[in-house]
Amino acid sequence: MIAIACDHGALALKEAIKKHLTERGLTYRDFGTDSAASCDYPDFAGPAAEAVASGECDRGIVCCTTGIGVSITANKVHGIRCALLSDLMSARLTRQHNDANMMALGAGVVGEKLALEIVDTFLDTAFEGGRHARRVEKMMAYEGK
Repeated sequence: MIAIACDHGALALKEAIKKHLTERGLTYRDFGTDSAASCDYPDFAGPAAEAVASGECDRGIVCCTTGIGVSITANKVHGIRCALLSDLMSARLTRQHNDANMMALGAGVVGEKLALEIVDTFLDTAFEGGRHARRVEKMMAYEGK
């Protein structure tokens, strides 16, 4: 199951991603927003990240106008590695090397077609482990300091 959330600035992109996930036969839980009215992105990105951190959801996708606010919010949740993505190579490498469990998109930065390709790359790429596992462990050790 994929956690998905957005603020008012990325509502249309979130809806396009949901449709795309459904077409791929993937399940998701929508943490909102469901309105174009101005809102606060932490109210939606935070609960989505908590669902990923708890194991309720396997991965997460959060969106706002730039992707910056939602990525920072998600990364405040213990156990989350959220990458702000705007290209396919970064989507692939953050999964292979960083074992990112969430991704963020900026609706004002990437168009819908590229966003959907980034989503597919992120969801379809496995973590390589090996030397990267050691690095991820070191990265996550900073949470305990």
